[in-house]
Amino acid sequence: PGYFPAVLGGILILLGIVVLAKGLKDPRPILGRWSLRALVLLPLSLVLFGVLMEYAGFVPALLVLIIGSAAAGEEFNVVEALLLAIVLTAGAVGVFVWALELPFPLLAGW
Repeated sequence: PGYFPAVLGGILILLGIVVLAKGLKDPRPILGRWSLRALVLLPLSLVLFGVLMEYAGFVPALLVLIIGSAAAGEEFNVVEALLLAIVLTAGAVGVFVWALELPFPLLAGW
C-alpha cells in the first residue's frame, strides 16, 4: 500500500526539479508581484483545517479551508465562496465519509 504514494512522490519531486531547472535557465525576469494575503491565508487555512479536523469535525474544517483559500484570491466574493464551500463539502462528505467509509466525524461529538 505504501509503494504507490512513494513512487508518485518521487515522480512529483523529479517533475519539480525539471521545472526548477527550466526556470533557472530562462534569463527573463519574473513578472508580477507576491500576494501577501495569499502568503498568509493559504498556510493559515491549512493549519486551521488540521486543528478543526481534530476538535470541530470534517464539515467545519472543510468549510474553513475552502473559504479561507478562496479569500486568498484577488477576486474574492463571499457568496461565491460560500456556495463553493457548501458544494465541495457535500461532495467530500459523500465521497470520503459515505462512499469510502472513512471514519471522519462530521461534527464534534458525532
